[in-house]
Amino acid sequence: MNAEATVREYYHALRTGDPLAPFFADDERTVKFGISETLRGGASVAEGLREQTATTTDWQVDSRNLVVGEREGWAWFSDDVFMAWTDTRKRIRYEFDTRWSGALERRGDGWRFVAMHVSTAGDFLMRRPGAG
Repeated sequence: MNAEATVREYYHALRTGDPLAPFFADDERTVKFGISETLRGGASVAEGLREQTATTTDWQVDSRNLVVGEREGWAWFSDDVFMAWTDTRKRIRYEFDTRWSGALERRGDGWRFVAMHVSTAGDFLMRRPGAG
């Protein structure tokens, strides 16, 4: 699988609630910046992603402009992504236009994210499910 396919598989896993931690390098230098958190180190990233999967549902992840560059052993990507999910604890639906960027490293068993950054591209919508 090439780096672009890995990014697309990550999006698919996010939509379907599959484990996300295996997409990240288990390395103390791995970092993931999300909309509202910073996770540093493979163990922290894995725990944060497990918590996210356990407390969210109904993910929508619509890639709008995925660009991936790849060289021997490393790759980078950027994308504009509409994403939405429901927080199962708060019973709130979140919707965001976001920007994604990151770096991947080819490891023995495939491509792994070593850095990921997700930020909002503007305003966001928050509503209670069923409220319209």
